[in-house]
Amino acid sequence: MHKNMDGQAVLAMTGLCLVWSMQQIGLKATAVDASPLLQIALRSGIATVLVVALMRVRGETFVASALPWRAGLGAGLLFALEYLLLGAGLRLTSSAHGVVFLYTGPLFAAIGLHWRLPSERLTRLQWLGIALAFAGIVIAFLPTGSGFGSADAVLGDALCLLAGAAWGATTVLVRCSRLAQVSATHTTIFQLAVAFVVLTLAAAMLGQWWFRSTPLVIANMVFQTVVVSVASLLLWFALLRRYLASRLGAFSFMTPLFGVGLGAWLLGESVSPTFLAGAVFVVAGIVFVSCHGWLRQRAAHWGLKPY
Repeated sequence: MHKNMDGQAVLAMTGLCLVWSMQQIGLKATAVDASPLLQIALRSGIATVLVVALMRVRGETFVASALPWRAGLGAGLLFALEYLLLGAGLRLTSSAHGVVFLYTGPLFAAIGLHWRLPSERLTRLQWLGIALAFAGIVIAFLPTGSGFGSADAVLGDALCLLAGAAWGATTVLVRCSRLAQVSATHTTIFQLAVAFVVLTLAAAMLGQWWFRSTPLVIANMVFQTVVVSVASLLLWFALLRRYLASRLGAFSFMTPLFGVGLGAWLLGESVSPTFLAGAVFVVAGIVFVSCHGWLRQRAAHWGLKPY
């Protein structure tokens, strides 16, 4: 039985948000020396080995015949698609744009789960949040004072948004298949192994094969592999097994906020007023969708009619 958020889940999600906001910045900061797509492929392969080693240390057994292979391969392909789109998008747009559009993922997941699981039905307040978020996406794509951004930047934004949709689809598949009953390590291995194969082939076919082992690239690879691909994924799937997926996004709104702020601070990225206004709408939508239970409690406390 999945439950609502508690203090441990809030703390875990806050840490995850900070980690996830940094991955786009790391990929963008090292893109000149190492292809983002190749970096993601390599980190997935190395992380697969690390997760298998972790299973052996824990004494976990890998019984292939008992695993949901079709669902696992589907989740792996969606995971690979997410990062294929993200890697391509970050070559064309800023890390701030990338993180905001990518983290529409929980919104897409909430919509999908609404139709699949009775426990995840959206309320009117959540539907309002969905509307606000997608209005924010439209605003973020509006022309600035100097007109539209370059065609490449607009395409990069769109690719990052599609990456968010792929992430949402992955969450729906994990929750609505037998993957919800297997261990987090098994689900992680499925995703990482498939992503390694698919993204390596994609990097070779698309000519994104450059990699110079500078200190910054190596440091970023360690962070992306150990922290992002192993620790954060294991924690995320462990949380998915215990808590309601739509509630887990209660603090996911902090990820785009962290991403925009850190992108401006660490990479010197400029943020247009139009994009910032759109990002505010997106974040407000995420709050309405993911924190609606808390908002209803506050409304009742203040004597207001809850939605």
